Amino acid sequence: MSSWRMSRTFPGSPIAIAEARRFITTLLGSRPGIEDAELIVSELATNAVRHSASGRFGGCFTVAVQADRDRIWLGVLDQGGPRSPHPLPPQEDEEGGRGLTLVAAVAASWGVTGDEQGRIVWAALNLAPRQTAAR
Repeated sequence: MSSWRMSRTFPGSPIAIAEARRFITTLLGSRPGIEDAELIVSELATNAVRHSASGRFGGCFTVAVQADRDRIWLGVLDQGGPRSPHPLPPQEDEEGGRGLTLVAAVAASWGVTGDEQGRIVWAALNLAPRQTAAR
């Protein structure tokens, strides 16, 4: 299977988060890791809308995907904001604040590139079966 890339820009509204999830599930079809990819995009798009200038009137965010046989890279480009995204410590009675913690738990790696003018929060999923040690 050859490598491919695709991206799509969405309006910065909560309704567009569901569209971003559909974009990912449509692109990835029945590939392994689709549930994790959908979770990652949902959390990163939610953060873009809630915590960056993307959620302001007229704002937008872009979802980018790069896939090959054994890896999926997902990125959400937002329009920046005053704080850099980072996982929050778990709060027992809080509904939100766990998005990046979930992303870190399911992704092989993740990170943030950019600044208050705009950034990409990305995550990578490895799809290759794990090698077991020879006995």
